[in-house]
Amino acid sequence: LELKRMSVSREHRGRGLARALCREVMGFARARGFGAVVLTTSMVQVAAQRLYEGLGFRKVSTSYPSLLGTLLNFQLFHYRCDLGH
Repeated sequence: LELKRMSVSREHRGRGLARALCREVMGFARARGFGAVVLTTSMVQVAAQRLYEGLGFRKVSTSYPSLLGTLLNFQLFHYRCDLGH
């Protein structure tokens, strides 16, 4: 299952909502037989990286979104969390 574009508005950050949402997605995926949750975030989303890594996601690869991204060394990080059954 791919988690795409999760965001919590600034005024609601710091309350554990993103962690709860992510755990809900993981439970949803596990209950439906998915073996893993995957996602992509950018190098500038440091808080998101910490969140995902704290929930058991591991970085599996890095890529560049475009030629301009390559020239600017703007990387995308691809994460995976194996769910087990």
